[in-house]
Amino acid sequence: MHRTSIFFIILVLIITSMVFITLGLSQKTPADKTALIKKGEYLVTISGCNDCHTPKVFTPEGPVPDMKKLLSGHPANAKLPAVDKSQIGPGKWVLFSEDLTAAVGPWGMSFSANLTPDDQTGIGLWTEEVFIKALRSGKHMGAGRPILPPMPWFNLVNASDEDLKAIFAYLKSLPPIKNPVPAPIPPDELGK
Repeated sequence: MHRTSIFFIILVLIITSMVFITLGLSQKTPADKTALIKKGEYLVTISGCNDCHTPKVFTPEGPVPDMKKLLSGHPANAKLPAVDKSQIGPGKWVLFSEDLTAAVGPWGMSFSANLTPDDQTGIGLWTEEVFIKALRSGKHMGAGRPILPPMPWFNLVNASDEDLKAIFAYLKSLPPIKNPVPAPIPPDELGK
């Protein structure tokens, strides 16, 4: 009886140890997650994501990102001037709003997306897989409408999964900002 009890205790300890080791290997530690978010912040910064996805404030030195609206996309309440359609089209100009969050060209008018983790107006409901698929396919949410210019999604097609996961982790770590960005406007509807 004594040997059976010892054997049973050893078996329980082995199984328990294996479970803890397996769980430990499959979950990132807080230090790992912090490093991933830091890497994502670095990649977002050097990639110039703020250039279009963060509204600007105007200073004596020119426009600078409004850090209170970090990566929240084109402001929903922004007033844009009328578009002179004679200035845009193939072989003509591409125009930007003064804070660089909206662009108009032969594709129509596009607005920089809200990249904060707001569930209704940002990427809050996106999964890592959807995010990566969107950047690899050039389709909104990986399956929807095309991601329009000037978003250079094609520059990220060959980014490593590790880099795209880091960018996603950083974006999900931001404070959510409710900002319903307008839908793109097709060329034939400009000026209506």
